[in-house]
Amino acid sequence: MAIIEVSGLVKRYGGVAALDGVSFSVPEGEIFGVLGPNGAGKTTAVECTAGLRRADAGRIRVLGLDPVADARRLRRSIGVQLQQAQLPENIKVWEALDLYASFYERPRDWRGLLAEWGLAHRRDARFGGLSGGERQRLFIALALVGDPKVAFLDELTTGLDPQARRDTWDLIRRVRDGGVTVVLVSHFMDEVEELCDRVAVLDRGRVVAVDTPTGLIDGAGGGHRVRFRPLTPLDDALLTALPEVIAVSRDGDQVTVTGTGDVATAVTGALARGHVLVADLRIDRRTLDDAFTALTGRSFQP
Repeated sequence: MAIIEVSGLVKRYGGVAALDGVSFSVPEGEIFGVLGPNGAGKTTAVECTAGLRRADAGRIRVLGLDPVADARRLRRSIGVQLQQAQLPENIKVWEALDLYASFYERPRDWRGLLAEWGLAHRRDARFGGLSGGERQRLFIALALVGDPKVAFLDELTTGLDPQARRDTWDLIRRVRDGGVTVVLVSHFMDEVEELCDRVAVLDRGRVVAVDTPTGLIDGAGGGHRVRFRPLTPLDDALLTALPEVIAVSRDGDQVTVTGTGDVATAVTGALARGHVLVADLRIDRRTLDDAFTALTGRSFQP
């Protein structure tokens, strides 16, 4: 059941269309990604969907509600963390949560959120003294303090170091596992591929594709490649019989297998079952960047 439905969304600034007929739907329980380079219209689409910006045309329903006409009712059931979210440097962690909780009729216990998101020991810390990862945990807690059914999270990991990014990914999964449908805006390919059940790819204000990350990658054509040197005799039929394999080719003593889906696991499993020893095994996996290039004719530029 779709709890977010967006159809024909248009938003113009002056004579420029930031969104030009954007459509997508999000079923309950998904992490749904909105992916695209800077300026693609991602944040504008989310702001219109969450009722923070009025669209010029199109139809939006979130939990069956119109974000403009039913704004007050909708705000009770959604949480939003925007890319440019900021707090006063001197506000304390507990003060921010207590303030946000006061906006809702039936908020969650913010003291419980402090413990749940690893901020209990930073209860009295000021926002300006938090690390990047701690700030993101606080922003997620603020988005959840109203006990939402849907959370909109915009560019959560921008500026974080690699470990803090992966820690934030774990937090986003926890939000979904807690029963909240997540709309995740990102321009990081690896982030979307790692987290999202499905993704809408935006380019220049239009949706160019909606699919699973794997579906987008497979649709880019060319397939994934597995390359290796067999050290014991190999009958190509062992690999061509696999449904994931498109082709097997040889160049001297090197074998190249092209396929779709999880071809690497299928190939290595077949080699093990056939007792074929190999060396120099390499997996050349196509990426969402390849998919974006195939869809738009140009490389992804964050």
